[in-house]
Amino acid sequence: MFKKFFPDEYLESTYKIDFEEQYRKGYRGIIFDIDNTLVPHGAPSDQRAEKLFENLKRIGFQCCLLSNNQYQRVSSFNEKIQVHFIENAHKPSKKNYLKAMELMGTKLNNTLFVGDQLFTDVYGAKRVGIHNILVKPIHPKEEIQIVLKRKLEKIVLFFYAKEQRKRKKS
Repeated sequence: MFKKFFPDEYLESTYKIDFEEQYRKGYRGIIFDIDNTLVPHGAPSDQRAEKLFENLKRIGFQCCLLSNNQYQRVSSFNEKIQVHFIENAHKPSKKNYLKAMELMGTKLNNTLFVGDQLFTDVYGAKRVGIHNILVKPIHPKEEIQIVLKRKLEKIVLFFYAKEQRKRKKS
């Protein structure tokens, strides 16, 4: 029952991902959530995020920000980043994951998704068939509806960890 929400990978932080290795694996496009994936909720882009995207472009990646936030939030975050973006994405709806790949010129098999929420970010990517990486939220301060979802996520992640332990034993 919970497996449809299990991430393909679960890492400490977006900033711990070996993107050069991902490129060697054949990925050419990365779709990112913004809040608590790249910066704390509601924060502007910072030097760390700006440096990340400079590096991703240098490696050869196409990137797209996919956010359920409104235009003002997403466009202001993107001012210094300068990648494709889709606001008001209605994640986990499949439509804008597909639109992001269209903007980047990528396909299902060479696109990666990075986000911090299971029920929107990861589930949407899984519904489309994109390899996904769940990262731990950057900051604990979140909107109330996200705080409630985090409690449910803990249950799913408990079963995910149990499944991972079983795989390692076999």
